[in-house]
Amino acid sequence: MKVVILAGGLGTRLSEETVLIPKPMVEIGTRPIIWHIMKIYSYWGFNDFIILTGYKSNIIKDYFINYYTRYSDITVDMSNNSVDIHNIRNEPWKVTMLYTKPDTQTGGRLLRAKDFLCNQRFMLTYGDGVSDVNINELIKCHETSKKLVTLTSVQPGGRFGAIEINKNGNVNSFKEKPIGDKAWINGGFFVMEPGIFDYLDDGDMTILERKPLETLAEKGMLNAYKHHGFWRAMDTLRDKNELSDMWKKECAPWALWLDNA
Repeated sequence: MKVVILAGGLGTRLSEETVLIPKPMVEIGTRPIIWHIMKIYSYWGFNDFIILTGYKSNIIKDYFINYYTRYSDITVDMSNNSVDIHNIRNEPWKVTMLYTKPDTQTGGRLLRAKDFLCNQRFMLTYGDGVSDVNINELIKCHETSKKLVTLTSVQPGGRFGAIEINKNGNVNSFKEKPIGDKAWINGGFFVMEPGIFDYLDDGDMTILERKPLETLAEKGMLNAYKHHGFWRAMDTLRDKNELSDMWKKECAPWALWLDNA
């Protein structure tokens, strides 16, 4: 199953970093957050990625094009223009990067990936959030629900949009940023059927979290997987510093792959 990552936004709330680099390239420790997100999926056996770029897309492309030299030992012989790679450090990833323009909305970016998803079920998440979500359980929940879309719902402090979930796990309503605390919110880590593309009918201006998901909620076709574990979106410099501190202290809950290292 392919994993789609939204990585094209401006990241204005983290402007201290994003004035120079796109938000998914902001580092937690010494690795960009998009690397951490990909390691989460790779831990569960998903290694085929489609990255939807936009703002400063060249930086993301350059990172993956030069990935194996960035993290490997190399010898450059400038007398004959040769490069020898030693102790290659790489990942079992296939990475497709699509340029979706800086001003394209989330649903519009996803629409650009349609031909690359081959009418198959896929996963989608944001390029600025990490979690210890059990991807296998998430997929199982989606399959059992028989819904068009399953999102991972989490309970942070209350800065985000809220979803109302009934006892069967169906989403009854989807609202952006309501007033209140401890509501279940959309944490990304979606599983989607290809039928989602029938709801992305405003082209580049389609905001996934508005009309498409609101319509699916009204039709009873939006499912929620309740995640009670760790989840954090890197919205501000404070978030970035807190995540980096967790990583530095080797107590990063999302880094499940380190447990098996």
